[in-house]
Amino acid sequence: MLKLQTKTMLALAFVMLILTLVITIASLASFRDFSIRAATEHTRTTAELIRVALTESMLNGTMHKRDSLLERIAQVEGLDEARVIRGPLVEEQFGDGLEMESNPDPMDYQVLQSGEPVYSLVGGRFSPDFRATIPYIATSTGNVNCLNCHAVPEGSVLGAVTLTASIDHMRKAAVLTVSVLVVAVVFFAVVSLLFLRRMLQPLVTTANEIEYAVKKAKCGDFSVRVTQRSNDEIGTIAQHFNSLSDGIISKLSEIRRNVAHLVQSSPNQKGDLLADTAHTVSGLVRVAQFKQAIEEDESSEEVFQRISEVIQDVFQFPNYSIYEVDYNKKLINTINVDGIAQSPTQWCSPDINEKCTACRAVRTGHFIDGTENNLICRSFAPEARQAGKTYLCLPVIQSGGVGSVIQLVLNNEKEVEEAQTAKPLIESYLREAAPVLQAKRLMASLRESTLNDAMTGLRNRRFLEEYSDTLVTQCKRRETPMTLVMMDLDYFKTVNDTYGHDVGDSILVDLANIFKANVRESDLVIRYGGEEFLIILLDTDAEGGFLVADKIRKAVEEHQFQAGSILLNKTISAGLADYPNDGQAFWQVLKYADVSLYAAKDNGRNQVVRFTPDLWVGAEKY
Repeated sequence: MLKLQTKTMLALAFVMLILTLVITIASLASFRDFSIRAATEHTRTTAELIRVALTESMLNGTMHKRDSLLERIAQVEGLDEARVIRGPLVEEQFGDGLEMESNPDPMDYQVLQSGEPVYSLVGGRFSPDFRATIPYIATSTGNVNCLNCHAVPEGSVLGAVTLTASIDHMRKAAVLTVSVLVVAVVFFAVVSLLFLRRMLQPLVTTANEIEYAVKKAKCGDFSVRVTQRSNDEIGTIAQHFNSLSDGIISKLSEIRRNVAHLVQSSPNQKGDLLADTAHTVSGLVRVAQFKQAIEEDESSEEVFQRISEVIQDVFQFPNYSIYEVDYNKKLINTINVDGIAQSPTQWCSPDINEKCTACRAVRTGHFIDGTENNLICRSFAPEARQAGKTYLCLPVIQSGGVGSVIQLVLNNEKEVEEAQTAKPLIESYLREAAPVLQAKRLMASLRESTLNDAMTGLRNRRFLEEYSDTLVTQCKRRETPMTLVMMDLDYFKTVNDTYGHDVGDSILVDLANIFKANVRESDLVIRYGGEEFLIILLDTDAEGGFLVADKIRKAVEEHQFQAGSILLNKTISAGLADYPNDGQAFWQVLKYADVSLYAAKDNGRNQVVRFTPDLWVGAEKY
């Protein structure tokens, strides 16, 4: 691509070339026209002299010597030829005359016939020989009356004189003059180009420096300055550009310091100022969007899933783990491993799941950098350590303690470098997530407390009211039955009245433990009220439910309950109904199970009764 100075110089040179050509052509045309005009006047004058000389010769009787006259005239400088042609009327009157007077050429004929002079260049437009053929017209006016000697009518063509003259000397003079003119124009053009180049040099140099400075600025380097070479507009541009660069550096540096302070990191003084700042600001925008998203999430599980997506999609780390600390149970739950929720622990020793203090990040509450010392944490998986993997563990502080831990497992030096660079921004995500996780954990704990019975730890009736529709939907979707077993401790009021409520509460707790020990983890045990319990057996029909209920009845019958220093034997009564065989609505089936329970009590207690339609007769009394 041509530079500004080159284009300007070429444009001026082109203009000068066109100007030179125009001047040359115009000058040559002007000199040619001048030469022809001068030759025309010269031949016209000579023709008139010949006419006068011939008239005088005729009057003086020396007409027979006219050939020598014409020869002398032809020898005049500037004339190459001079000859006279007789017209037809003169030949008729005086005869043919000399030989040269009787051999007209076509141009002579043209003039003799038309009576008009002809002026032309012999041999073409660029010929140096000029020819003029001028007629002699008979006239009775003037100094000499032609009709006195010539018996011809007034205005007749008596003859013509042909003169040939060279204009080569004029052309040479014209070429010399034009050459001098062209040299002068070329000299002026060269001087102009040199002067323009000198005038453009500061502008071009300044433009080149600005171009270089802009290229460096695109790479984040705003340190290049433009030299101010003058006090005119060019100098002003350089001054303003430098001021602009200073302002950009100042503002970007301030933004970078503030951003670094915001993400709690040290600004990179050697990096690309613009790109680093833009990248960090973009990251903070994503952090703000992340915060808004997790605040609207329903549970902490959704928040952890978003953290997993950030690590995997935004920062491109394929191997990582997310752990949640349960201080009540002194253990760690593995939330996510390599993007898979509820995956077993892979990158740490399973011991941390049973003892949370085995995790160094949980124990110290500090960032753990395993890239420098792979053995700093003894809980890192030995297989991963042998494979050359390293790790970074970032604790998420909640309420003064470590609530969660994010572990990045790094496979090579490139990932280590990327992790060190991304660490401040990842910590920004985690700082925003910490209070949200804490709030959702508290809300979940509060909600859990409202759905659990405080004494037995079982689900309560409110839980049943909230999740009954979910249980029915699940059965419909899977097309499986569900058995509801209502159980009641026989003669429990006697225990409270005899041994006190503390013993009664202890018996209820033992009873809840017996229930949980004899059902699956997927089944639900609910304290329905007082000494009345509900067991929901999922994916179980009435026959299977009857066997489970009877097993529980026998376990209670065989168990000895502690009442101070006394051991008590108690029994339970149970009634059951299944969904959807006994009813199409959850609460209807629950009512049938309740009716069956009362039937068991009426039949002598310590038994399990399966609902049948005849039990519903007279159920209104319950």
